[in-house]
Amino acid sequence: MRRLLKWAAGVIGLLLVGAFVALSFLAGSPKEVYGMLRYALPHMHRGTLLVGSDAPDARLVGLDGTSHFHIRERTGARPLVLVFGSFT
Repeated sequence: MRRLLKWAAGVIGLLLVGAFVALSFLAGSPKEVYGMLRYALPHMHRGTLLVGSDAPDARLVGLDGTSHFHIRERTGARPLVLVFGSFT
C-alpha cells in the first residue's frame, strides 16, 4: 500500500511539473505563469452585462501616480470610449 502511495505521489508530482513547464512555454516564462495563476485565474468569471447595460465604474490612478479617481467623476453622463492597444 505504501509503495502505491509513493508511486501515485510521484506521478502527480511529475504531472504538476509537466503542466508548469508547458504553461511556462506558452506564457513565455515561469514568472508569467505565476502571475497568471496568482492574479488572473481567481478573477475569471462570466459577467452579467448585457447589450445596453451601463458599464461598471472603475477606479483609476492619475498620471501623477498618487491620486485616484473614478471614471464617472470625470465623464458624468457623457459617453466614454476606452481604447486599449499599441499604436506603434
